[in-house]
Amino acid sequence: MLDDALAAFRQIFAPPFRAVFIKTLGLTILLLALIGFGLDRLVLHFVDVQTPWVATLLSIITGLGLFIGLAFLLAPTSSLVAGLFLDELAEIVEREIYPPDRIGRALPAGYAIWLALRFALLSALVNLIALMLLLVPGVNAIAFLVANAYLLSREFFELAALRYRPLQDVRAIRRRHPVRIFLAGLLIAALLAVPILNLLTPLFGTAFMVRVHKRIAPPAPLPVPA
Repeated sequence: MLDDALAAFRQIFAPPFRAVFIKTLGLTILLLALIGFGLDRLVLHFVDVQTPWVATLLSIITGLGLFIGLAFLLAPTSSLVAGLFLDELAEIVEREIYPPDRIGRALPAGYAIWLALRFALLSALVNLIALMLLLVPGVNAIAFLVANAYLLSREFFELAALRYRPLQDVRAIRRRHPVRIFLAGLLIAALLAVPILNLLTPLFGTAFMVRVHKRIAPPAPLPVPA
């Protein structure tokens, strides 16, 4: 498993992955900037303060709130944007580790968008819980890693496996290999816990779980859409 993780980490710096990362980062920054601008305009629209020092104080508080809020939204927003490219990345990895006739089939566009939205919402929920757990010493780091390991292992494994088999077969494989898949998710969660590097999590998770799927799943008769 560690060999697969190292191979996946090296691959995310290869040109195809770098191109997706640049697109993801650019779109993420643009989306966050639009969110920040919209929230700032919204506050100014509903709050009319005549006293200068109160207006200045409110501006500072609003700025700090926006900064914290946008920092919180960074990981889920990045996951949402990256989710639009994960099928493309999975195929790049498959072409490296599978024979030419065993390349998976791309997920239907609507389903791929749904997976991206679900992944972003789960990421936002887990990060919100992690922020609240920061107030509980000794529990926060463990809870963060365990929760993310479970969620990330499920999401990325399904992404890799659904390119080859229907959802009920994917879940059956997860039930047969819960520990191995969870440990793989733990490695992904460890990267998610590192600021800045957590932007690479969707790329690493995809490259890693495609390899994990290849090792533990029986060959599918034919690649099938979900």
